[in-house]
Amino acid sequence: MRGRLLPLPVAQRRAAAWAEARAIAAEDAAANRQIGRHGLALIEGIARRPVNLMTHCNAGWLATAGWGTALAPVYAARAAGLPVHVWVSETRPRNQGLLTAWELREAGMPHTLIADNAAGQLLQQGAVDLVIVGADRIAANGDTANKVGTYLKALAAADSGVPFFVAAPLSTIDRDCPDGAQIPIEERDGSEVRHVGGLDRKGVHATVAIAPDATAVANPAFDVTPARFITGIVTERGVCAPGELSALFAERA
Repeated sequence: MRGRLLPLPVAQRRAAAWAEARAIAAEDAAANRQIGRHGLALIEGIARRPVNLMTHCNAGWLATAGWGTALAPVYAARAAGLPVHVWVSETRPRNQGLLTAWELREAGMPHTLIADNAAGQLLQQGAVDLVIVGADRIAANGDTANKVGTYLKALAAADSGVPFFVAAPLSTIDRDCPDGAQIPIEERDGSEVRHVGGLDRKGVHATVAIAPDATAVANPAFDVTPARFITGIVTERGVCAPGELSALFAERA
């Protein structure tokens, strides 16, 4: 955006900024629709109906334009007439799963909200056919950073023999970042862990302390899932193994 606006006279920048924003949104929506199309093939390949999919964090139309990333295959499946049920991890203390649950409810998609720590049990019991999560950053070797708790789901999925996919646009892949160890992890304020917010019985927002303020807290916002635990990465250009990301950029070879 900056490069687009700086060469222009000041009087032209507002209109140009809106035009560029609309173009970016349209490009994002188109990419997400393609992610949905490629992810749909994964859902179609599962014999059982309905397909039980698990996700973590929020990667639908609240987070991006169009269908979103990790939820794009879900919406594509509905458009194709395939029944899908989504296990929604709450993603505490970010509570991003609550956004996903709201979004799926608004869209009329069958879903069940679960505590983060219930995911392993559901995977172990065979209640999940595949896991699809989004990504905040993907390293060149396929290591993937996403909301904290994603790594644990990947571990449980690997032990349970459940495919684990990451859905993200090409722009998420950082080819200058060699591996996940180079991705900085944000440490957020400890109050997010010490306090829980919500609506009381009168519908008024309230915050409740569940630990004293003096309690030491570690509150990493993200974790990194090693490429070896990822079945495939779904982009607008198709599905590929984590170690084959360079094939997505053939025009830059």
